[in-house]
Amino acid sequence: MTEISKAIIDLENNYEELREPVRILCTKYPGDYWREKDRERAYPAEFVQELTDSGFLAAMIPEEYGGSGLGVGAGSAILEEIHASGCNGGACHAQMYTMGTLLRYGSAEQKEKYLPKVASGELRLQAFGVTEPGTGSDTTQLRTVAEKQGSDSYIVNGQKVWISRAQQSDLLLLLARTTPKEECKKRSDGLSVFLVELDKMVGKGLEIRPIRTMVNHSTNELFFDNLEIPASSLIGEEGRGFKYILDGMNAERILISGECFGDARWFIEKAATYASERVVFDRPIGANQGIQFPIAKAYANAQAANLMTRKAAALFDAGKHCGAEANMAKLLASEASWEAADVCLQTFGGFGYAEEYDVERKFRETRLYRTAPISTNLILAFLGQHVLGMPRSY
Repeated sequence: MTEISKAIIDLENNYEELREPVRILCTKYPGDYWREKDRERAYPAEFVQELTDSGFLAAMIPEEYGGSGLGVGAGSAILEEIHASGCNGGACHAQMYTMGTLLRYGSAEQKEKYLPKVASGELRLQAFGVTEPGTGSDTTQLRTVAEKQGSDSYIVNGQKVWISRAQQSDLLLLLARTTPKEECKKRSDGLSVFLVELDKMVGKGLEIRPIRTMVNHSTNELFFDNLEIPASSLIGEEGRGFKYILDGMNAERILISGECFGDARWFIEKAATYASERVVFDRPIGANQGIQFPIAKAYANAQAANLMTRKAAALFDAGKHCGAEANMAKLLASEASWEAADVCLQTFGGFGYAEEYDVERKFRETRLYRTAPISTNLILAFLGQHVLGMPRSY
């Protein structure tokens, strides 16, 4: 049996030793906690702090830096259980994948300086600065510029949008252009990654403006106006940042897929339980095929998506190429969670719109993943062009 085969078919490890304590932790944060945060659009600081103190957010940081040294499969299982318990990992999940860029491409000095503090919770690395208003998901065309000043610093000018958790993070992983597009041979050239100490930069050329949205996701616009950052902020080599973030994006896709599967589990359990208990015309509504079959179909699709997520995680953790699998996992899991959400709301009927059942909150939250961090259509374009070899679509 080849190494890649082992990576694909080994499904024995369900990470139950992680799942059970996550479930126990989540019982301390029931629906009324999340409803209050949702109404106020407030950050769930208590929940994030307990996840940090319990070591779950440092699961993928190597032991030498104070973490558990686990893979993306373990991280996905942790986030899955958070969402399956009715909670939401969106307030902190980015720490699991943004730190990967630092871990894989940062210097020894950078890793020694930051990773132990991220693992302990002394520092938060939860903000990822890529998307811009004028370029959207066309990352190679971004316009935020970091211009080298001598040997000691860079001057950053530009704007980012949909940068979640910037107000709750000490560190920002920033992608900026260091070489003008017209001087680059390839679209992906000339971009560099920086680790910016946000707490030192706000008001000194960096402005953060919150964006109020239909979900409580603590997202923002960032404005850079001659912001000076030290040259030591550069991660890896100048001009190779696009490659660096692609690696992190595969981990991001897999982790988000775990969250989506957790959401699907929550919706399906809610719907099946309600359908079995709700009596109309002297029988449970779940006895009607029009109610029962959509729930069963959502269950089957969620299980299929979970298998693709596990395959992508196994490949990633084995160090294999997994771009197609990670994207397919995110596509299938986000579609499955949305299907389950719609079925659950339909099963509850009018009660699904009532806050106290948490269906409407989770319904809004899980819809996000068909749009971000990468949209369904972009994944289909990736598969069509880079996996199936069809022409570039317009």
